[in-house]
Amino acid sequence: MTKIPFAKLHGAENDFLITWKHEAPDAELPALARRICARTTGVGADGWMLAERAEGGLRTRLFNSDGSEPEISGNGTRCAAAFALIQDAAEPPLVTITTGAGPKELRLLERHASRFIFEMEMGLPNEIELHAPMLLQGQDFDATTLNVGNPQCAIFVDKIPADWRAIAAEAERHPRFPNRTNVSFVRVIDPYTVQAVFYERGAGETRSSGTGSTGAGIAAILRGKAKSPVEIKTPAGPLILRWDTGVYLTGPAEFIAEGSFFVNL
Repeated sequence: MTKIPFAKLHGAENDFLITWKHEAPDAELPALARRICARTTGVGADGWMLAERAEGGLRTRLFNSDGSEPEISGNGTRCAAAFALIQDAAEPPLVTITTGAGPKELRLLERHASRFIFEMEMGLPNEIELHAPMLLQGQDFDATTLNVGNPQCAIFVDKIPADWRAIAAEAERHPRFPNRTNVSFVRVIDPYTVQAVFYERGAGETRSSGTGSTGAGIAAILRGKAKSPVEIKTPAGPLILRWDTGVYLTGPAEFIAEGSFFVNL
C-alpha cells in the first residue's frame, strides 16, 4: 500500500488536491489522478496538482479528474498560490506559479486565516473567433471561441437553457475543437455584470471556473456587451475581471483539509 499526502483547497468551489512532486509515487499519473479525484472511492476533487518549489513560488503540473492534463486552471492556480504561502514557498504579496501555460503572477489582496483573495494575471486572449455559429442538440447557438491559456467556447444566450449540460457536453467535443474545449453559457445582465455556468474539459460541470470566467468576460467585452471591470456571477459566487494593460481576475482560494490517500499500486 502506498500513501500519498495531499492538501485540499478550493477556489470558488472548484476543488483541487495538491501533492508535493517528490512525495508522489513513480506511477502512471493520469490513472492515479482518476483514482484520487474520484468522489466516492477517492478523496474527491476537480483536479490533482503536483507542486515543486520554484523561484518566487511553485511549478505545478495539473491533471483533471478524468486523468487528462490541461494547460492551466485559473481557480487551481489561485489554490496553488495559497498553498505556496501556507508552505512558506513564497513571500506575499506576489506569488509566481509556473503552469503549463507559462508563469502567472498573483497578488495577495486579503487573507483571513485559511482564506485568501488573489488578483491573478491571466495573459492576453488569442485565437479569437468573435462569432462562431454552432449547431448543438438540434439548436443554433452563437459562440465566441478564444484561448486564455486554455481553449474556451463562450455561448451567449438570453436565458441559460435547462438542458445546458447536455449541450455543453456536445460542444466540448465538437469537430471544430480537435483537442476538446472548455464551455460556458453566458448571459449579459448589464454592461458590468454577466452570469455564467461552466462545463470544463476533463471535469464536466463545475461550480465556477477561473479561465472560463476570463473567457466569458473577455468575450462579452469583445462583443461590445460589457465593459471592464466586469463581474462574472458564477453558481459559487462572483469573480471580477479587469482588462486594461493586461487581463486580471480576482477571486478566492481556501485551504480546507489535508491528509493521505491510500492506494495499492
